[in-house]
Amino acid sequence: MSMRLRLGNRWGDWLCTLEESGMGCQRVDVQLKDGREIKGVAVFNAEAMGWPGNRPPIESEDIAGIRPSMTSNDGPRR
Repeated sequence: MSMRLRLGNRWGDWLCTLEESGMGCQRVDVQLKDGREIKGVAVFNAEAMGWPGNRPPIESEDIAGIRPSMTSNDGPRR
């Protein structure tokens, strides 16, 4: 199970410039300010992130960077 994390305008505006990996969905790698990186996180409509339930909760302010993911939970993108 995952929780939905609302992204602020900073990330939403930037995500709107990237390609979708599905209808209204993007797969991204998230770099946190504490140095952790979480790969293959789903973002919906460039406004809400499906944060993995097995990870400690975060706030939008904890995010240092987001980039398109080359992997997903289903395996490498083709």
